[in-house]
Amino acid sequence: MLKYISILIVLSVSIVTSCAQNVQQNYDGEWIGFLPNKNSFNFQVSLEKLDDTTYHLTIANDQMLIDEPIVSSVNDGVQFTLNNRLFFNLNYSQDTQTLTGFIKGGKLLYHVSLQNKGSDKFVGAWHPFMQDNGLQSDDVMLYVESMQDKTLVAFPFFGDQRFRGMWTQDFTQKGNILEFTDGMTGFNFRAKLLKTAIELEIFMAGTFITKTSLTHTNDGWDYNSDYVHQPQNTDTPVQLNDGWTTTNINAFGINKSELTRLIADVEAQKLVNTHSVLIAKENKLVFETYFDGFNANIPHDLRSASKSISSAIIGIAIDDNIIESVDEKLYDFIPKQYQYTKDAQKAAIKLKDLLTMSSGLDVNNQASENNYQDPRFSNNWLKTVLEAPMVKEPGTYADYGSANPFLLGVYLNERLDMPLETYMDEKLFTPLGITNYINQTDDSEVTPYFGGGMLLTPRDLLKFGQLYQNKGKWKGQQIISEKWVEASFGKYLRLQDYDDKNLYGYLWWHDTYEVNGKSIKAIEARGAGGQFIFIIPALESVIVITSGNFRNRKGNQPREILKKYILPALMN
Repeated sequence: MLKYISILIVLSVSIVTSCAQNVQQNYDGEWIGFLPNKNSFNFQVSLEKLDDTTYHLTIANDQMLIDEPIVSSVNDGVQFTLNNRLFFNLNYSQDTQTLTGFIKGGKLLYHVSLQNKGSDKFVGAWHPFMQDNGLQSDDVMLYVESMQDKTLVAFPFFGDQRFRGMWTQDFTQKGNILEFTDGMTGFNFRAKLLKTAIELEIFMAGTFITKTSLTHTNDGWDYNSDYVHQPQNTDTPVQLNDGWTTTNINAFGINKSELTRLIADVEAQKLVNTHSVLIAKENKLVFETYFDGFNANIPHDLRSASKSISSAIIGIAIDDNIIESVDEKLYDFIPKQYQYTKDAQKAAIKLKDLLTMSSGLDVNNQASENNYQDPRFSNNWLKTVLEAPMVKEPGTYADYGSANPFLLGVYLNERLDMPLETYMDEKLFTPLGITNYINQTDDSEVTPYFGGGMLLTPRDLLKFGQLYQNKGKWKGQQIISEKWVEASFGKYLRLQDYDDKNLYGYLWWHDTYEVNGKSIKAIEARGAGGQFIFIIPALESVIVITSGNFRNRKGNQPREILKKYILPALMN
């Protein structure tokens, strides 16, 4: 817990501001309380069309929060800003029965679909905390710390660990009132500092959502999450209207006892913080299980596993002739205000070098994610990355670093005549039937972050893996060219900053597993905390595992699960 707090403090202290006298009482430390309603952050959104550009907007949880007319800035869709904090960009389907697009708060682009319920009234769900069934825990904690200039900073933590967490910033204090913002969701907080308590209020687009009273504790804080019983078995996965055909493992002779053993070891906490395990065999979903309150409807934080999705978008752009080839030079489409960073070495960086982690930039130091995302060292991600020194010649040496795909996203964004998130949705997610997802932007709060900022449900992540197993096809439709898939699975360079020195493709990993005397090759998407897609061509199988091992050095546990449980089951 304290490690997590320290990370957030580091990320936020440089943007503290003060505009009034300080409260003299010492408020440092942990303050704990309880949310009055676990469903406070599950919203129902309604847009009723009144004329060409006028709509009646309502947003409600268990109570009405927003109920007012709004005016769209376009005629053929719905675009508007709510209190300059919440942004809506929705488009009509061809049959005009659905409004689909994005609600944006802070750095997060939530993809939503509102269905016509009659009389041009479009209704749908929006879950800014990413949970479809309310929070599991009503626990909330606020960590407060005094800075050297006597101003205060505060960091909220919620008991439900399925929520991705907050990144608070923009602290202002007037008397005993401390206000701040979560840079991720865009939610606002107002903390009233009293003698023996802190009253914490939470707002969305200036609208009050909920509040709680917090008391100080010296005993430390350990969240309490209501236990959610989730029956576990190897039965045929539920058939949903999401494109997957489900089949029992017996149809493929998959060893039930190995998967039963896997379930038992997760439940016994031998395989900690495992959130989901899904297996597809020969284009069919044959095994699906969730733990810790997760389910098929909750988008999971993919971290760097979404880099492989970024690679797919670049490939689609090449298929569309928006990008000519991977041999295009990075600086050909870097914004003009950053061209001053170009030197002879940087001028040689190709898109292929970014895709293979071989740009030569100092990705382990100045151009590391820990540096360019830390406001103590950087107030502009792109500027910091491009000003970083070169340490190798482009294309000659691979060091893993998120700066490389980050630059790919900036590059593609400069080439498009539509928002990047719209292009991604039209070209990849919609053809795959993926509607329930979240995109994180970079520090511009405009451009989706290609370095690892997507949240998808495990079923949808499995679709993406199956797309590559099928050489770019899903349900008979060629979404990505077979040529790009083959190029993506190439073995270009070894990652020198990893002990295994893995061969690396276009933002895809290569690995080999020794099981029962046989070598099984896998192509993988990998993300911090244990987010994995395993593509096993020899077994015609795709496996997805999601996890929450972000701070315990068990991020590679899914590889152990694959080797000790899943591959023996598939190779029965």
